[in-house]
Amino acid sequence: MINWIGLFQIIIIAFIIWLFYKSFIQNTSSEKLVRGLFGLAILWLLSFLLSWLHLDLLGAFLHWTALFLSISVIVVFQPELRKFMALMGNINGWRRLFNASKNLPKKSPSLDAIVTAVEYMSLKHTGALIVFLNSLDESVIEKKGVNIDACITSELLLTIFFNKTPLHDGAVIIEQNRIAYAGAILPLSQNNLNWKYGTRHRAALGLSEVSSAIVLVVSEESGDISIAEKGKFIKYDDIKKLRAKLEKFLIK
Repeated sequence: MINWIGLFQIIIIAFIIWLFYKSFIQNTSSEKLVRGLFGLAILWLLSFLLSWLHLDLLGAFLHWTALFLSISVIVVFQPELRKFMALMGNINGWRRLFNASKNLPKKSPSLDAIVTAVEYMSLKHTGALIVFLNSLDESVIEKKGVNIDACITSELLLTIFFNKTPLHDGAVIIEQNRIAYAGAILPLSQNNLNWKYGTRHRAALGLSEVSSAIVLVVSEESGDISIAEKGKFIKYDDIKKLRAKLEKFLIK
């Protein structure tokens, strides 16, 4: 007889795992780690199944193979494991994720300032790196830089990223519709990138791999505007589409 209550609980647990995977793991550097752990779990289950079928030798072989591979995972996937643990330990980020709609205002008067500044920097080939913090624990960022805590204005953003200022090489962190920090140092992606991508793009991609934040990049060489999200870049040639993207992220 089917235990419908148990089946219902299994479906709920599977849905929660799938939702977590889609929201935080998919298309990030931790995805390979999760797939490896899933493969190990299958080996463990097979070893117990074979033992139950009295195939003790084959079961013991799979058991010790899974144990050996478990140790190997720590070595092979060390960078991914470190990033995954940082993501799982992001308690403040989880809290901000569920409270985001309460904390952010219904309208974002700073959106015009951001778009204006980014459009100007793209025209002038001024490099920029802007992090839109939503559910990221600040511990993921190696160095947060200088505490600014100021209203967002296009003039302030242009001043920060002007190539003669000491903070222009770092990232600006936008949180709660304010400039929280400037000159931040982000974790660099270890993935192989196209030759045209420099340190700014590698930093933007690296942060997007370990968080749900989006990172806007203005290329100093080409003036291209891109957004890194979940370990992928999307280029924005149309300012209206860029504005729509930022509007969805900033205005809840």
